[in-house]
Amino acid sequence: MRCSMSAGAMLAIVLVAGVVAPVQVQAQEAKPAAAAAQYPAKPADVASVDAIIAALYDVISGPAGKQRDWARLHSLFSPEARMSAINQRKDGSVSLTAMKVDDYIARTNKPFMEMGFFETELARSTETYGQLVHVFSTYEARRAKEDVKPMMRGINSIQLYHDGSRWWVTSLIWRAEDPSLPLPERYLKSR
Repeated sequence: MRCSMSAGAMLAIVLVAGVVAPVQVQAQEAKPAAAAAQYPAKPADVASVDAIIAALYDVISGPAGKQRDWARLHSLFSPEARMSAINQRKDGSVSLTAMKVDDYIARTNKPFMEMGFFETELARSTETYGQLVHVFSTYEARRAKEDVKPMMRGINSIQLYHDGSRWWVTSLIWRAEDPSLPLPERYLKSR
């Protein structure tokens, strides 16, 4: 296949792409600052990986009738962040429900007001590379704090990054345990 574009035209395209690409990256980098202004985080919530994971569990947990602090939830997530649930249907097929933080709030606000929900971390495995962290956080959920047996368990897969001043959750995807997919022993102990 012959290219009918001159070397000069190709060079011009490369140069324009080199100018446009950094502008697009800069526009994306400005978004966390705007989110921080709209939903300011408690410095203690975003100071470390441990702190942001603890804040994530804390903010969604509470008794029936307790309004969750949705601004605090927003403050933990980058503006582009997604939350997703992997679900197994009765026919055995698997589906994914992907949401923005506002979608999650819309789906859970009413149920949380009607019934208690307390989710706690049971174990954690963490992988780190520079400002990138991936956490597999094994969870248990109960309707009341004092319930002996959890109503469900599963894994939260959480991706985070550090922007030089704080931690952000960029992605949270979870899968609940079920009879066909019990939690492996390796995810029941922190490592």
